[in-house]
Amino acid sequence: MANNMVASLRNSWKIPDLRKKMLMTLLMLLIFRLGTHIPVPGLSAAALAELAHGGNSLFGYLNIISGGAFSNASIFAMSISPYITASIIIQLLTIAIPKLEQLSKEGEEGQKKIAQWTRYGAVILGFVQATAMYFSIRGAVINRGVLSYLTIVITFTAGTAFLMWLGEQITEYGIGNGISLIIFTGIVSRGPMTVNILIQYLRAGMLGEGIIGYIVLALIVLIMLAMIALVVYVQEAERRIPVQYAKRVVGRKMYGGQSTHIPIKVNSAGVMPIIFAMSIATFPPTIINMIWGGRETGKFLTYLKDMNEKPWFTIVYALLVMFFTFFYTMIAFNPVELANNIKKNGGFVPGIRPGKPTAEFITKVVNRVTWFGAFFLALVTVLPSLLQMFTKISNIWLGGTSLLIMVNVALETVKQIESQLTMRHYKGFLD
Repeated sequence: MANNMVASLRNSWKIPDLRKKMLMTLLMLLIFRLGTHIPVPGLSAAALAELAHGGNSLFGYLNIISGGAFSNASIFAMSISPYITASIIIQLLTIAIPKLEQLSKEGEEGQKKIAQWTRYGAVILGFVQATAMYFSIRGAVINRGVLSYLTIVITFTAGTAFLMWLGEQITEYGIGNGISLIIFTGIVSRGPMTVNILIQYLRAGMLGEGIIGYIVLALIVLIMLAMIALVVYVQEAERRIPVQYAKRVVGRKMYGGQSTHIPIKVNSAGVMPIIFAMSIATFPPTIINMIWGGRETGKFLTYLKDMNEKPWFTIVYALLVMFFTFFYTMIAFNPVELANNIKKNGGFVPGIRPGKPTAEFITKVVNRVTWFGAFFLALVTVLPSLLQMFTKISNIWLGGTSLLIMVNVALETVKQIESQLTMRHYKGFLD
């Protein structure tokens, strides 16, 4: 497997077109990493770093997906989270509004129009999120005032817009999905820092005295590796529903008589449920910080503002993840349409009558599989909190959303390189 991977990378580099795409991708990602060290005027990096590592899960999350840009008080502090939110909203509207759904099916022109609306939505949401962030981090603002507010908010919004452009360049001229690769790069860049923190914890005796500390460290590493292997396994796992096509004669030729299957992925929703849940869960604190800022808000509003630091928040977050797993799967998967297409093409599921019974059977299978996927996503989501509870290590890098994004992006990028090599008659990673 390792030899095949090395050979595949060597073959990829030999192909001029593929080499150009890889270099373009690396260049865009390098620009992103350089940008994470360009500071925003009027912000204290030390104060933001304290917020990012001070136990606030929202700021810690932003710091992870931005590759440390938040703690550096960088122009990319918001990363591309407004673009992700805008994409989710447009996607939901496309399903809910018939005219938008029709536009999305009108080929390249329709997709361009939807992509344009997504960009506009990302800029608007970026401005709103930047405003909310300004009031949330007012303690890190050096000179408060209207000019300072405009400078910081516009810079944050422009940083998000630039990252959005970078991602589109990678998608069009490089390898893989640009937006996903930017998030992937940001998460991976925090790896060495986490290793350094674990070593410091070990030396300080925070993991245990003597040999106990080394055992705890080894267990943490093993848990992380096991989680990566489990996520890869679940992401690739699928339940296959067999489909057979009846033989039919057209003219002098016989068609059909073939057997195939419908792949039902265990986690067909991907990372979307976690992103949905994070958006909903962080909405109350964001609005409260935006309206009241650092002023007194009363006991109830203070409780809501700090709810992401409460122990019960982990349970609520996990339940939201499970709910959105079913919600997104129901939207993305249409058993009735699938059953009708099978019937029109002369196919049937063995032992199941075509039409409505087939749709009901597919729905039943999807629901069963989705339950497992929902529990799995909830487990991956709460694992960092559980590790933090038992190890007393805050801001664990490899967990939850970051882990799922890393695995998803890595698998999709490998598959894309694989398809490029197959088109040119080279052996791929999986051969």
